[in-house]
Amino acid sequence: MSRFRLFPIVILGYMLTLGISAKCQDPTAKYRNSMGGKGGADSTLKHRVEDSITINYRFLDSSRLRKIDSSVYDFSKKNPMQSTYINLGNFGTAARDLVFTPKMNSGWDPGWHSYDIYVFTIDETRLFTTTKPYTELGYLLGTKAEQMINLVHTQNIKPNLNAAFQYRLINVPGTFANQNANHNNYRFSVWYQSKNKRYQAFLILVGSKLEAGENGGIRDPKLLDSITFTDRFTVPTRLGTQNNYQAVSNPFSTNIPTGTFYSTGTYLLRQQYDIIGKKDSIVTDSTVTQLFYPKFRAEYTIQYSTYHYRFVDNVPDTGFYVHNLDFISTPDTVRLSDYWKELINDFSLYQFPDNKNPQQFFKVGAAIQNLNGSFAAGSETFYNAFLHGEYRNKTHNQKWDIEAIGKFYIAGENAGDYNAYISLKRQISKNLGYLQLGFQNVNRTPSFAFQRESSFGFGNTQTFGKENTTNFFGSFEHPKLGLKLSGSYYFLTNYTYFYDYYKSAQESTPFNFLQIRAEKIFKLYKNWLWRMTLVLQQKTGATPLNVPVFVTANQIGYEGNLGFKNLQIAFGAEVRYFTGYKADGYSPPTGQFFFQNDETIRQKLPDINAFVNFRIKGFTAYVRTENLNTFQLNGVSGVGFTNNNFVAPYYPYPGLVIRVGIFWTFIN
Repeated sequence: MSRFRLFPIVILGYMLTLGISAKCQDPTAKYRNSMGGKGGADSTLKHRVEDSITINYRFLDSSRLRKIDSSVYDFSKKNPMQSTYINLGNFGTAARDLVFTPKMNSGWDPGWHSYDIYVFTIDETRLFTTTKPYTELGYLLGTKAEQMINLVHTQNIKPNLNAAFQYRLINVPGTFANQNANHNNYRFSVWYQSKNKRYQAFLILVGSKLEAGENGGIRDPKLLDSITFTDRFTVPTRLGTQNNYQAVSNPFSTNIPTGTFYSTGTYLLRQQYDIIGKKDSIVTDSTVTQLFYPKFRAEYTIQYSTYHYRFVDNVPDTGFYVHNLDFISTPDTVRLSDYWKELINDFSLYQFPDNKNPQQFFKVGAAIQNLNGSFAAGSETFYNAFLHGEYRNKTHNQKWDIEAIGKFYIAGENAGDYNAYISLKRQISKNLGYLQLGFQNVNRTPSFAFQRESSFGFGNTQTFGKENTTNFFGSFEHPKLGLKLSGSYYFLTNYTYFYDYYKSAQESTPFNFLQIRAEKIFKLYKNWLWRMTLVLQQKTGATPLNVPVFVTANQIGYEGNLGFKNLQIAFGAEVRYFTGYKADGYSPPTGQFFFQNDETIRQKLPDINAFVNFRIKGFTAYVRTENLNTFQLNGVSGVGFTNNNFVAPYYPYPGLVIRVGIFWTFIN
């Protein structure tokens, strides 16, 4: 076993030793109104443990302090897969959202997004402040020896200096052959504030090393009905080790002869200094806390990132490449690689109209982005210069939340790209809730993976124009009813897409896309709740975009304490359904989901999961049985979980999957 794979085991041993005498938590529970989102970032749950610790966090581009959410009903807080996402059959494989989400970022983009949910990013990094060292340890074990280890530790080294560290390992041998995954992620952050409160510094390092086997799907869907292949790992696949029916699933093997290898790292340092402001202080019985209300602030950010995307097939199947990618002949090894280095220097100025409201400010800035790419055909170096501005105002009475953001590329490779965004949110009343209206328009250069210079753009035979996407959006939230209604109306021009495994094209005819979303918590009886998410989406015309018209994710069960003071428990069932549609195919060599208009994917039965989640002080457990819908009495070998749904052409979901996760919280 390599030293790198031993690393999480050593860390776990150290932290377990550290936590033997730790004081465990006893948090109070509170329902969240939001049923979607990643990781409960907007939770308002108070997180105090017998008044012995106070812990808060914020994000880099927000000054609002948040509380850790310790509710137990939402498994997606511990698992990257969200309720409306699908993967290609195993956790750790390429994944996408059933709900259409166009690219709404301007400027340069490398173009690899099939593994985004497994990547650690700067934007989602939590910057903590805590009165005592705080540690979270998690271990998830699933069917076929699937495992995930997650470690988070943060502590204030000094009252004005916090450091935090996170490590995550995902290792999945796979239900189907040649789909094993081995993902490693790390995150390190430091938040420093001077004693006089005028200077702040943020240091963030994030990295992800993703390795995933690519099998191209199973060779023949009819094989799932054969008694010979009741063990799904023996079903022949279109890519991977030849004679794979003789292969054996090994949870300790990291050998990937055919697969995607994606590594990325980002190192960011941001410094802020309040040039003009007002001093103040808070005097308590024994201490004096210095305060400073900024009026004018200067900010400098330097960010260095690397992106390396590779596809390697050491045992290429001639038929797959000749038939699907038009290879004249197949080499002994297929290798595709793009490698990018990015350096951004950004200088910004802030002005705060209200001295005592740091959430109201004007911001203007300018940045230079330097890029260097290496591909199969050579290398390329270019730059971008862009201006950006921002206005935010979260009023003292919390009734208005205004956000306006603009970015414009004035020179360089992506000159002419821009992003304009505005959102107005207003509390109508305490009884009626909140109303939000907004608008966004993005003009962007298509992702570099579409360009002929990219190792993955060999199917491009033309020069593409800039994509333009306009989004009118709005939402209504009624917290007392547990209701949120939202909608988006998109107008898209020059929509760029892949088709036929490796070819790319651009839709010159503008088209519209309407999306309506409803989220509701129904109280069935006392502590029995029904959490529902429902999405309706519709395109206009014969555009190269296929989505399910109707998507719904539901959770029905009990949430409470069953009369025990220190217990939080949630148990019940989850049901997900989407209407039949011509689902995107997936091309392992390009790492892209691509448009296809030949095969319709329909669920045989809705996806059904059962769960029991509970928390006792600092210990939390998640027990899940997934894909119960695959059960059938007269299957290929009698009773079994062999009635598999498909999520894309050639890609079935597995049968019964059992997952058990245990998570500890320590206060040192």
